[in-house]
Amino acid sequence: MIKQRISTPVQNLLIQEKENVHPPVVGIILDHRFCDITTEVNTYRSLHLIDMSSKVGTDIYRKSVIFLFLAAMHQLFPQIKMIVEYSVKNGIYCRSLPPYFFNQAKLARIEQVMRQFVADKVDFIHVQGEVYNCAGYEDNLHTVLVDNAAKLTDFSLEVYLEGVLIGTPSQRRTQITQATRVSNVQKLEKLFFEAEQWAGIISCSYVQDLNHYVQNGEIGEIIRVSEALHEKKVADIADRIVHNPHHPRVIFIAGPSSSGKTTFAQRLRIQLLVNGLKPISLSTDDYFLEREDTPLTPEGEYDFEAFESIDRHLLTRNISDLLDGKAVHLPKYNFITGKKEWQKEALSIADNQPIIIEGLHGLNPALTGLLPADKIYKIYVSALTQLNIDAHSNISTTQVRLLRRIVRDYQFRASSALKTIRQWPDVRKGEDKYIFPFQENADVMFNSALIYELAVLGKYAHPILKKISPRLPEYAISSELLKFIKLFSFLSNEEDIPNNSILREFIGKSCFSL
Repeated sequence: MIKQRISTPVQNLLIQEKENVHPPVVGIILDHRFCDITTEVNTYRSLHLIDMSSKVGTDIYRKSVIFLFLAAMHQLFPQIKMIVEYSVKNGIYCRSLPPYFFNQAKLARIEQVMRQFVADKVDFIHVQGEVYNCAGYEDNLHTVLVDNAAKLTDFSLEVYLEGVLIGTPSQRRTQITQATRVSNVQKLEKLFFEAEQWAGIISCSYVQDLNHYVQNGEIGEIIRVSEALHEKKVADIADRIVHNPHHPRVIFIAGPSSSGKTTFAQRLRIQLLVNGLKPISLSTDDYFLEREDTPLTPEGEYDFEAFESIDRHLLTRNISDLLDGKAVHLPKYNFITGKKEWQKEALSIADNQPIIIEGLHGLNPALTGLLPADKIYKIYVSALTQLNIDAHSNISTTQVRLLRRIVRDYQFRASSALKTIRQWPDVRKGEDKYIFPFQENADVMFNSALIYELAVLGKYAHPILKKISPRLPEYAISSELLKFIKLFSFLSNEEDIPNNSILREFIGKSCFSL
């Protein structure tokens, strides 16, 4: 934090105090609000610098590189409209409208213009609100951007699917390194592509489309079609399991926080019942180590996100015994005492009773590798939103999951938005370490996003987020979320949302015991 009482742009302070040496400062948090560093400051309570060591910093950098790319496209190919679609690893996928054939030679021309902007230190001029200008190109990317192209030295362009993948660096502790090229994400890529295609089919690609349906009383049809798509996908997955020649007996369901795993598991159980099977359910949460054996975070807190917090040997031994026809006394973890409690009645299963296991680590080979490979079926669940703000501003899937978690924690876990936001960075670290690296191990993926859900979640989240004081550091995140949900027209009537909807897991009135 730096101190200042005379009105001056923040970048002048950085020069004076040599704060802009390395890594470059990409933004600031001024009195717990995100701002760019051209902001004029007077007296204030707090001013923190944002660089690439934070997730916020990498997001600002990525959006700024997208803006640089769009400015270069405007200079070279003003007739081509680019659509910013979705994140893939450390990149953003963009396609053109109308379709335009990109090759490496064309990308080299675009990159040359971008690199020239960087070399010429072209300013990103803050026009008003969130509108910026770069070399005559103006746009609103609904976020803070860097002040100068000179800071955007690390990026890559490559031909990807029907468009371009813009690569940017991931979060670094000390410095920006070379932009990371996309790794193998074929299954996730297919899921994103399906979501994009489906949004186009129902003519609901952007926030303004969704608002139109809400404001004109036509959202009921969108809800019914969205829920029908979910039901069809769950039924298809159940059919795959039933008709799998290996007859899998253990079904692992994994995914990041607030992806809807619990409701998905219940709906899959019902579809398997329809097919004549009688599944039982286990939870990896019941296999936590005793509290005194639980690993700790660097801050000294119990790390329940860590794979090492699970007694994987007991879990796999119980599963193996059940598959062998043995009767097993299963544990139930008591989160108050931090100890396992054993069920009095032993459980045994028949051949037509697959085991459904829902938890964070179901795709980790360190767990699944202890069981017969041909008896396992792995499902990855995530909320990959089909909706964009507009053509140049995609909606972060992480942002949607955070809103889901804020609403759920407040509704059912007596947890404030403040507590949820404070916990979120540790949750995200756990996902990056223990979930996302193994997502392509899944046999099938399920997209739990509902195209209408932000019109509902926003209504619930707004009063919860408003409780966070402007004097708290978490206000920066809450104010950004409030600004985001204000883009949506809220759904007033929830009668069309079925009681088995994944959304009910977060807003309430689910027919399942969650």
